[in-house]
Amino acid sequence: MTEKSRLFRDALGHFATGVAIVTARGVDGAALGLTINSFASVSLDPPLVLWSLDRASDRFATLMKAGHFCVNILGDEHRALSQRLSRKGESALDAGEVREGVERLPILKTAIAHFECRVEHRHDGGDHVIFVGRVVDFGHKAHGNPLVYYRGRYRALNEADH
Repeated sequence: MTEKSRLFRDALGHFATGVAIVTARGVDGAALGLTINSFASVSLDPPLVLWSLDRASDRFATLMKAGHFCVNILGDEHRALSQRLSRKGESALDAGEVREGVERLPILKTAIAHFECRVEHRHDGGDHVIFVGRVVDFGHKAHGNPLVYYRGRYRALNEADH
């Protein structure tokens, strides 16, 4: 990474993000996951979301073949799972960690929210590919604090005084 790239990355780190895990099925049908922090809402009508996949990811080829994916929003208790699924070679999900969604997608049982999606578009995004998904099903829990990432570290979300 060049010095300018490192400085750019550090500047981007000043934007706090939620942490999510994208899940899908590999060509062998096995459930896999990848930690992301690039999730965003695109449209309410139709319901569209996006996330970005690093071309250097060891899951790139598999996720590029997937016609569906699920974005699982993590709670603050998911730090270890997030760290594990962010490492190369660590994509497997245990059967006990997931349930099956309407599109046979693996959904994390303990996610605070999830969005099952059909791939609508893939766009070139430099060293990433931007996935736009049409939400076909979703759900959320009434409680739970999100896992937050800011300036290279996991953080706790505190209520702002009004």
